[in-house]
Amino acid sequence: MIDAHFHIWRLARGDYGWLTPALGTIHRDVRLDDWRAVSRPCGVRGGVLVQAAPTEAETAFLLDQAEQADDVLAVVGWVDLLASDAPARIEALARRPKLRGLRPMLQDIADPDWILQPALAPALQAMVACGLVFDALVKPVHLPRLLRLAARHPDLRIVIDHGAKPAIPGDAAGWAAWTEGMQALARETGAFCKISGLWTEAKPGAPVEVVQRHAGWLLACFGAGRCVWGSDWPVLELAGGYQDWLAAARDGVELEDRGAVFEATARMAYGL
Repeated sequence: MIDAHFHIWRLARGDYGWLTPALGTIHRDVRLDDWRAVSRPCGVRGGVLVQAAPTEAETAFLLDQAEQADDVLAVVGWVDLLASDAPARIEALARRPKLRGLRPMLQDIADPDWILQPALAPALQAMVACGLVFDALVKPVHLPRLLRLAARHPDLRIVIDHGAKPAIPGDAAGWAAWTEGMQALARETGAFCKISGLWTEAKPGAPVEVVQRHAGWLLACFGAGRCVWGSDWPVLELAGGYQDWLAAARDGVELEDRGAVFEATARMAYGL
C-alpha cells in the first residue's frame, strides 16, 4: 500500500506559520521514522511526502530527506509560482528525480481567484513541460476556479487534496455546492482525488464513521481509477489514529477496487 499524502517537519526551521502550539500534540518535530512507526504496522510500504510550508527551503529539506529513503516514493513541494524566474526554478527542482509535484497553499490565500491570474501561466506551463503534478489544496469555494484552470491548462495533471475539504457533516446547501463542483471536475477533467484529510474536517471527537458519506461519494464520483488514499498524517492526529482511518477507508472500498485506491492509482497519478 502507498500513503499518498503525509508530512514531516522540523519546527526549528521556522517556516511553518500555521503550525502553532495551539494545535497541541502535532506541534512537535516529526521524522520519517515517526511516520514509519505508525504506517508500517498497517502494511504501508511507501508514501508521497507533501510540503507543509510555503518556502522553497522546505522543499529542499524534504527532497534531501527523501533521497535517503527508499520508501519515500515522491515529494510534492512548493515554488513561488509568481516569481519572475518561476519556470527556471521549477525546471531546476524537477531535475531532482523524487520531485513529482508542486502545491500552492490555495486554502490559505484570501482571494479564491488567485490561481486564475494570467501571471501564473508561465509557471503552470513549466510544470506541464516538466511532467509535474499540481496538488490542489482547495476548499469547496475553489472548485469552479479549479475547473476553469483545468480548461485553460488541459495537460496539467491535477490531484485534488482531501476531497476539497468539505464541511462534515455540513448542511444541505454545502453538500449540494460541494457535490456539484466535484462532479463537474470528475466529468470535465482528468483530475484525480485524494480520499484523505476528511476526518479532520469533522468536529473534534467525531468518530471516523462520520466521513463515510463523503468518502463513499468521492469514490462513486471519480471511480477507483482516479481516487487515491492518503493519511494526511500527522495532521490526522487532530481527529484520530492512523490505523483507525486506514481501516475505515478500506472498509469503504470494494475488495476489487482496493488495489487501485491504495496503490495503483497513486502510482499512475504521480508517475511512480
